[in-house]
Amino acid sequence: MMWARLKAWARDIKRDVTALYLAGRDPRVPWYAKAMAMATAAYAFSPIDLIPDFIPVLGYVDELFVLPLFIWLTVRMVPAEVMIDLRLEAARRLAEERPRSVVGAIFIVMIWLSIAAAGIWLIK
Repeated sequence: MMWARLKAWARDIKRDVTALYLAGRDPRVPWYAKAMAMATAAYAFSPIDLIPDFIPVLGYVDELFVLPLFIWLTVRMVPAEVMIDLRLEAARRLAEERPRSVVGAIFIVMIWLSIAAAGIWLIK
């Protein structure tokens, strides 16, 4: 019973991230919600994590807490009637292909490089 609920929750999260990606391009969505939607979707679809999974405990914090929180907040920013339409379109698209974000991956790599540069600068 609990396993089925977790699988349904994960499927809903995936659908909502795809819907947020679509919200970033929808003219019915306010600009601030578009910006948040695109950032959330880019990070969610990025093949690279901000906190790598091999780091004990912290590696999964973004997947278990941070990302769902940002998804929840962003969904609340999108008008409800628009979100219904976007969820339907997202479900249709997910049945066809698996999304990914190269831009999100590049963004995460840029953050890592910035942190590494700052660390090197502080050591010298």
